[in-house]
Amino acid sequence: MATLAIGMLTTICLQAQQTTQTVKGTVLDKASEKPLSGVSVMVTGLSMGVTTDSTGNYTLVNVPVGRQRISFTSIGYKPVSIPEVLVTIGKQVILDVSLEESIRTLNEVSVTAPKARKGMALNEFAGSSSRSFSMDEVTRYAGGRNDPARLASNFAGVSSTNDSRNDIVVRGNSPTAVLWRMEGVPIPNPNHFTTLGTTGGPVSALNTNALKNSDFYTGAFPAEYGNASGAVFDLSLRSGNKDKVEKTLQLNMFSGLEAMIEGPLSKKKNGSSFLVGYRYSFAQLGQQVGLKFGTEAVPKYQDLIFNINFANSKLGKFGIFGMGGTSNIDFIGADLDSADLFANKDEDTYFKSRIGVVGLKHTIDVGRNSYIRSVLSYSYTGNEGQIYKYYDSLAERQYVMNQETKNTGLRFSTYINSKLSTRFTMRGGFLAEQNGLNTFLETRENRPGWEVLRDYDGASWLLQPYVQGKYRFTEKLSLNAGVHGMFYTFNDASSIEPRASLSYAIDNTKTVTVSYGLHSQLQPAPVYLYQEKLPNGTYDQGNRDLGFTKAHHYILGYDWSFAKDWRLKAEAYYQHIFDAPVEGMASGFSILNSGADFTFPEKINLVNNGTGSNRGVELTIEKFFSKGYYLLTTASVFDSKYKGSDGLERNSTFNNRSVLNVLAGKEWKMGSSGRNVFTVDIKMAYSGGRYYTPVDLVASARAGTEKLDETRYNAERFPDYLRLDTRFGFRLNSSKRRLSQTIYLDLQNVTNRDNVFVRRYNQVRKEVGTVNQIGFFPDIMYKIQW
Repeated sequence: MATLAIGMLTTICLQAQQTTQTVKGTVLDKASEKPLSGVSVMVTGLSMGVTTDSTGNYTLVNVPVGRQRISFTSIGYKPVSIPEVLVTIGKQVILDVSLEESIRTLNEVSVTAPKARKGMALNEFAGSSSRSFSMDEVTRYAGGRNDPARLASNFAGVSSTNDSRNDIVVRGNSPTAVLWRMEGVPIPNPNHFTTLGTTGGPVSALNTNALKNSDFYTGAFPAEYGNASGAVFDLSLRSGNKDKVEKTLQLNMFSGLEAMIEGPLSKKKNGSSFLVGYRYSFAQLGQQVGLKFGTEAVPKYQDLIFNINFANSKLGKFGIFGMGGTSNIDFIGADLDSADLFANKDEDTYFKSRIGVVGLKHTIDVGRNSYIRSVLSYSYTGNEGQIYKYYDSLAERQYVMNQETKNTGLRFSTYINSKLSTRFTMRGGFLAEQNGLNTFLETRENRPGWEVLRDYDGASWLLQPYVQGKYRFTEKLSLNAGVHGMFYTFNDASSIEPRASLSYAIDNTKTVTVSYGLHSQLQPAPVYLYQEKLPNGTYDQGNRDLGFTKAHHYILGYDWSFAKDWRLKAEAYYQHIFDAPVEGMASGFSILNSGADFTFPEKINLVNNGTGSNRGVELTIEKFFSKGYYLLTTASVFDSKYKGSDGLERNSTFNNRSVLNVLAGKEWKMGSSGRNVFTVDIKMAYSGGRYYTPVDLVASARAGTEKLDETRYNAERFPDYLRLDTRFGFRLNSSKRRLSQTIYLDLQNVTNRDNVFVRRYNQVRKEVGTVNQIGFFPDIMYKIQW
């Protein structure tokens, strides 16, 4: 009894001296997703550990605040170590982990040090050119603006040289080659102020506080991913805390003012949970104090995100998820200057957009080592805009453009996953998407009267079956292989796409991977639906029979953990693009150069005869957070070319040739208890200049609007892009209550460098002018959790 009393007194004293929090989660078999019992869970460097129960759950109590490394070991499974786990006093840490079963017999098992899993893709079937990213990384790095797409621009092979939008260029591909998925199904462009066919925007509608670790692919994707030829974001929503209610308040210049609440659905604490977050734009308040967002117009936006998970039952596990947002902005020419990034001074533009996604997710076990997972989702996107133009010859502004689009999506995804043995796992399923589209666009700019450029009201199906498997020949050698199919009912286009990735572990620190994939993608909807008015009053709709753009991906990768907490990754790749839409007559036009703006080229009678190529070498050197600091350096050298219908090879618009990112950060503990932290993060981003088609000044002056010199496609190049961001922050953990605060000041483009945004025709001055990107910009964030 005396011993027990002494132990309790010691625990109370320790808790008073050191701020702690709970870390908990579930450990699963990576292939079958069945819970693992008896797994040893340890906090590295501390004599603190537990084992998982019969449901795979574990709870570590009294874990000191700060960044911890947590290891997971179990007999018959490969050990794993998770570095950089951030523990704060205001919120419990939910850390779910999956372990890969060893194929050796018990007599052959040897003890090896747990391998750091940071950056390794979560998908069992991932091969080359894949990595996971955490929400801590989204908010940690300087210049990130709480945006997953901007985070990805720090990775090797990815560039983003547009400060006003978050479009990303992956290995020289157009931003339209990116696929966004959430909870296993495709979703529309998850940004505010979006237009039909694009994948980026000025402000992300994704609430990073609701996301959990997710995967990002830059080539040769597994067979379950289709309708993408450049990159895939596979996002997952985190579950709310199933044991206690927690709250978050946050203020950020870009993501806005946010409130989030999460907790158990039932007082019984039966494993069910909810999470709901809402954000409202802060930009209008920022502009009132003199901050510049690239325009004098005031952007207004708000969004909502939720994830509800019900308790497991005989019918399986159900969940409901969703997100939605609205945005609008009015560009009034008289209030703008000639350097506005989004609009012209001689016109008034009114624009608003909406997005909504809701889904039902179901998982049910089938036998000991199999499960079926299905998702039914519905999405809606809509936007409308009007443009009024001012002419010297007219006393009143003239209404010159009107457009309205409503896009709905009904999607059903289902697959069965079976762990047939310790060596062999298979997954097969299909995705059916019904895309409903009602879109109308008319203009009379530089035309004798109104002309309808787009008028469509209908629906089509995109069907995507697939099957894939992973076979482990030995502990060192494994093969991922599969086939993906696509069929588009709009014009009966179809494709069969083989995929394969062979991986060999030289030893516990070095891995070589060889991957191949054939990938197909639909054309952007505005390309399919563009039409031109003929002299007899009818319309030419010659783009509706376009097939898919396709690409062969070849990748050789090398991954080396050359020292404790250090990792080197190198990849060489080649992509052969074919069946890209180009003009029927000889020209240098190709659709491969579009997609980084709000609109698409107005070209009719395109044919699938264009080609392109992307080749390059990438290097990543990463030091995981330890000893108070981290380092991430990524470098890419690549060449992106294309051929139009004239057969001449040219630089693509996205051929930056070289990209370099250097990110580093240091944390200092403050005070005698060390519970508070001062942080400094820096980022240097360099990219070669993009190629562009120059303005035809004579033709523009004659037409009264910008006309490009189509005899000189991508003949000129912008200057190189260079930007330095620095961030200072505090992470504060209360000593009196379960409350933590995070504060940072992010100084973006701290040198105020003039990076060129565009060179465009000025209709007022009748000359070509240069518009620069956003200059020095201070971003702030304040977050409180309890």
